[in-house]
Amino acid sequence: MVFSSLIFLFAYLAVTLVLYYVVPFKARNAVLFAVSLVFYGWGEPKYIVVMLFSILVAYIFGFFVGKYRESAPKKARTYLIVSVILNLCALLFFKYANFFIENLALIPGLGGLEPIEGLKLPVGISFYTFQIMSYTIDVYRGDARVQRRIVPFGTYVTLFPQLIAGPIVRYTDINRELKERQINLPQIQDGIKLFILGLGSKVLIANNVGALWTEIEAIGAGEGFLSISTPLAWMAVFAYSLQIYFDFSGYSLMAIGLGKMLGFEFPKNFDFPYISRSFTEFWRRWHMTLGSWFREYLYIPLGGNRVSRPRLYFNLFVVWAATGFWHGASWNFIFWGLFFFVFLVIERMGFKQVLERHSAFSHVYVIFFLLLSWALFAVTDLGMLGDLFTRMFVPVGGVDWIYYLRNYIVVFILGTVLSTPALKGLYLRLEKNNVFCLIFFGAIFLASTAYLVDATYNPFLYFRF
Repeated sequence: MVFSSLIFLFAYLAVTLVLYYVVPFKARNAVLFAVSLVFYGWGEPKYIVVMLFSILVAYIFGFFVGKYRESAPKKARTYLIVSVILNLCALLFFKYANFFIENLALIPGLGGLEPIEGLKLPVGISFYTFQIMSYTIDVYRGDARVQRRIVPFGTYVTLFPQLIAGPIVRYTDINRELKERQINLPQIQDGIKLFILGLGSKVLIANNVGALWTEIEAIGAGEGFLSISTPLAWMAVFAYSLQIYFDFSGYSLMAIGLGKMLGFEFPKNFDFPYISRSFTEFWRRWHMTLGSWFREYLYIPLGGNRVSRPRLYFNLFVVWAATGFWHGASWNFIFWGLFFFVFLVIERMGFKQVLERHSAFSHVYVIFFLLLSWALFAVTDLGMLGDLFTRMFVPVGGVDWIYYLRNYIVVFILGTVLSTPALKGLYLRLEKNNVFCLIFFGAIFLASTAYLVDATYNPFLYFRF
């Protein structure tokens, strides 16, 4: 089940909110736990078992980590390591087993290895595995107290607003709210507004502009990317850059809005990343909770930037290789992560200061290389990727792009403007007007609903996470 579906909007969400608001507070965590399991298991209920196993492991080992943290630190550390390994094993098996098998099969003498048939990735396993690991690590570090009741802990892990698409919520972010949370009408209203804005971002912008990339991608898989013109190749990659931003940020807005309706304050996840003037700034604005997780639980434990220059570069290499691999079990994602590693190292070597002195150049630099990075991210087949880059940089004319530009020019302009804070000030002023809010948000919701009623294209980009 996904947020951008009629069954979620008019059945699941409606029933969930009614149940949640009518039961006493003491029962609300149990209600959330139950409905979140229904949400997760809607398509493939068998993977609920995997999630419950991960919850149980973290709950039990977290208890022992907390019990021995002060009295027997070595024992606590052992429990922590075992907990992390067990949770990573589940992630590695479902997400990466076939990737490793396929690559091992390329080694002489191992050609007989066959991928595991029927192995599917449980949706959201990367997200909830990271959340579970952060809980156990925070207990070990003394940043969080042990949760002795399994229902609140299960609620934290399975909380449906952020379960399959983020933002990545650390236990310390909502620990207090799991115990006691207040819900008032202004908070619910803010939540509804954010949810509708996210829904519109996903349905009206991401889906529409993404249709162009999907069509060109299909041409690449069939006739090949070499069959299209250079302008169309760049246009398709630009379309994908808008799609992935409004899809990811839209889901985050919906999650934050749903959290508010339930009494939770989730962290901000996107902050107009396309206005960045360096890749250092970009990664402070893009998927902020993921970046924060890698910084807190990988980069800093490796030594952060308080190390020698060679060790600093090694730390960055590890972090960005892991970041790329987290996004998908394919070589293109590893290359994508290392792509950013190279640019971040260049910026740390002094180029960032140059960028800060030249505003126009810095924006062009970021957008140009971001488009290349999204091409690298979008195309998992390395042969097809090579063809796409060839067409982008070996100019071939044609008129095919004119047809697509005519069909998508409006959503291109709309997406470009809304990916910047150009209209933010106007929106904040108008938002205070109740009549405006009723008309504006009502129109977005009705338009989104109408689109979903007749939608044939409504992709879920988080399936690989």
